[in-house]
Amino acid sequence: MPRPEPRRTASPVGVLVAFHSRRTIGSGALWGVIFGITVASSVAGYSAAYPSKGGRTLLAQALSTSGLTALFGRAHHLATIGGFTAWRSMGVLVILGAVWGLLAATRTLRGEEEAGRTELVLAGPLSPAQATGAALGALAAGWLSLWAVTAVLAVAVGSSHSAHFSVADSLYLATSLCTGAATFLAVGALTSQLAVTRRQANGFGAAVLGAALLLRVVADSSPSLGWVDALTPFGWSDQLGPLSDPRPGWLAAVALWVTVLSAVTVGLARRRDLGSGLVADRDRAPTRTRLLHSPLGLAVRTTRPVALGWLAGVVVVGLVFGLVAKSAALALQGSSSLHQALGRLGTGTGAAGYLGLAFLMVTVLVAVAAAGQVSATRDEEGLGHLEHLLVRPVRRVRWLAGRLVVATALIVLVGLAVGVAAWASSASQHSGVGFGPLLAAGANTVPPALVVLGAGTLVFGLAPRLAAAAAYAVVAWSFLVELVGSVVNANHWLLDTSLLHHVAPAPATGVRWSSAGILVLVAVAAAAAGAAAFDRRDLASA
Repeated sequence: MPRPEPRRTASPVGVLVAFHSRRTIGSGALWGVIFGITVASSVAGYSAAYPSKGGRTLLAQALSTSGLTALFGRAHHLATIGGFTAWRSMGVLVILGAVWGLLAATRTLRGEEEAGRTELVLAGPLSPAQATGAALGALAAGWLSLWAVTAVLAVAVGSSHSAHFSVADSLYLATSLCTGAATFLAVGALTSQLAVTRRQANGFGAAVLGAALLLRVVADSSPSLGWVDALTPFGWSDQLGPLSDPRPGWLAAVALWVTVLSAVTVGLARRRDLGSGLVADRDRAPTRTRLLHSPLGLAVRTTRPVALGWLAGVVVVGLVFGLVAKSAALALQGSSSLHQALGRLGTGTGAAGYLGLAFLMVTVLVAVAAAGQVSATRDEEGLGHLEHLLVRPVRRVRWLAGRLVVATALIVLVGLAVGVAAWASSASQHSGVGFGPLLAAGANTVPPALVVLGAGTLVFGLAPRLAAAAAYAVVAWSFLVELVGSVVNANHWLLDTSLLHHVAPAPATGVRWSSAGILVLVAVAAAAAGAAAFDRRDLASA
């Protein structure tokens, strides 16, 4: 009787790549859909709003000399549909892709190690370098899914009657849009070797992202400083010039950055001990028990580094927006085409109109900070830290209430800080926008973020493993719907699902305090329901 052939088993590296790829491919494809819709909305909005060559020329002249370059990066050939589409899409999506890449990398590498699953993997035949290489392979698969979906949608949009982009141009646009994700996938992988916790790795990566963005703002603020673009990954993306002035040679800088950081990541993984990082663990410092006597104090202590980072970041953002507000107002004055474009967002020309647009983007940033607090709350449970508290006389609701109070305080401080910073810098330029309107504009960013926090808490109470994804999804959906609604006449039921649609573009217009109050009530109700559900369910590990 013939002996059965032995079953072929997959290699350990292949199994690990497939395991990590399940999450990275799905999230990459989802963001690819968002990228494609953004490109489509830019093409449709520009074609509908500026059908004539004269109107497009006037718009290009106004945009190229306004402070909007500080928001969206360097512009190329804005009088063409391709130039405008690339400028508007690249300015936002490269940064969003960078955030996705950073979070995906730290979750796949440091997050898995912090949860203890990497220890189980290394108990088998894989070395640390092989396991890290497998994780990098999964991240590459996630990036490819982001690029593939973006490319398919870009080609579809490019073949439309409004666009007329060649297939090669559409593919080059998709590649350019995904460069931010590629560079910060590598950054996140490297910081995962430097830090001891995922939260610390995210903090290091956020510092790199903020510095890179600040360098791009400096480079775009004056032609004489254009050389600074060569020092930042966001500058390399600006230099690619898809659909207008293509310079694919800058892709070599992106490829070199990713290759070097990936090689360093594997090298560090080979040399360091599991659970350690190049930055010394704070547990080796002298014991400090301040703020550790209550759940609220513990929440303050664990959130303090993140809060300081966010406060420093938004202060810089507010200062930059305030400094360019007056120059933007002068450039926008008298441009009826640009007035029409900004009018779709409910703003207008002038310093207040420019700041109204800027604060809509700040609202998204503050909402991202709120989603980060939901993710941190989930991590406390998923990593097993919460169990050590609940075995003591600490009630679940009391612990969660402490987290929510600290998260709310962080959101409020961030919103007010950016308003004060924008006023300080705009007042130095005599922009004519007072302290009161800008402080109110900062406060106006808080209610949507509180809804994100409340919605995330509700999901945390019902389905904890989905909490972080749900919070970030609310932010992404709100941004996407507002982006589409600003260029097309979308159904009002669809627009109402966006949190940004319920926020007035202050200081260009007055704050709608009644809408803000309703958002706060919704946030409180969602958080209360989430706390009640959390008090009744079992703890869920990562």
